[in-house]
Amino acid sequence: MTCRVAIIGGYGNFGAHVARSLAGDPAIQLIIAGRSLAKAEAFARALSVANPAEAGAYDLTGPPEALAALRPDLVINMVGPYNGQSYAVAEAAIACGAHYCDIADAREFVTGIGVLDDAAKRAGVAVLAGASSVPALTAAYCDEAAKTIRTIRAVEYGISGAEQSNAGAGTVAAVLSFVGQRFTTLQGGRMTPVTGWSELRRVDLPSVGQRWFGRANAPDLDLFAARYSGLQDHSFWAGHAIAPLHFGTVLMGWLARIGLLPRLDRFAPHLVRIASLFDWLGTGTSGFFMTITGEGADGVPLTRRHWIIARSGHGPFIPCLPVILIARHMAAGRRYEPGARPCLGIISLAEYRAEFAHFDIEATDA
Repeated sequence: MTCRVAIIGGYGNFGAHVARSLAGDPAIQLIIAGRSLAKAEAFARALSVANPAEAGAYDLTGPPEALAALRPDLVINMVGPYNGQSYAVAEAAIACGAHYCDIADAREFVTGIGVLDDAAKRAGVAVLAGASSVPALTAAYCDEAAKTIRTIRAVEYGISGAEQSNAGAGTVAAVLSFVGQRFTTLQGGRMTPVTGWSELRRVDLPSVGQRWFGRANAPDLDLFAARYSGLQDHSFWAGHAIAPLHFGTVLMGWLARIGLLPRLDRFAPHLVRIASLFDWLGTGTSGFFMTITGEGADGVPLTRRHWIIARSGHGPFIPCLPVILIARHMAAGRRYEPGARPCLGIISLAEYRAEFAHFDIEATDA
């Protein structure tokens, strides 16, 4: 019996990649859904699939009956940005007895998903928010490190994207939502306010060179302090690969900070078009760095350093890997504990690395 997987936003930028990745699995029946039934039908027809793909119309605002009509076993919400988005899709999935996951990286959305825990448990379904680079991938690295670093004291990491115009307005809006805005991060054991895209720094990425980074917001900044009890310092950074775009974002963030511009995410569609003018300066290479420090069981200081370099424009595939793996696992018979929670401890680092091998992605450690 096949697992019916409904991808909301299945014909969009990231949703299409997830659909193509799952299309050849004989244990999966794909349902491509979105606001436009015509677009969903056209994309479903064009897919090369093991089982004929279906199409349906479903908007983020419901009604729940529209999702129930698709008869899903698993719902994957690929429609961003998740900042300010309600839990309507997850609630509709629970109502029709379907499991749910998404690629959200919005702090409040992911950390607040527990409000649906009781309803998910009553329905016997798993609701997993944040099956993305943050917090799923970053937690996988920390969980692996915790096998030897018994007490993790400090964690810092950052993501430098390739050409931003390739990311889509939703992804760009997610980044712009915290640029010039205040949020908290763990410093010296206390949650301390910082400003998004501030405190500029340059980080050397292997085989890539130096790139600029600024402070970034993520669900991890709330979740990891409880997950790793000895954690004292925690920072997340982000940057553009193309320097003029990075410093243009710095300037806009400063203007937003002093009140001369509103929140920048509302300008995402326009800024994507402007960013496309700089694509000729890009290389299609994304980078990730991570440093984890602490002590081993004997109290000896330990440090683990990690890098991911994604070439050929393959960086945007990384946030999609957790939902792809969750769908495959469920179709193969794996069952996740019912309840609503952030996607932590669901995908192991070994599973990530096995998937990297299918792309122009190199992961190294030191």
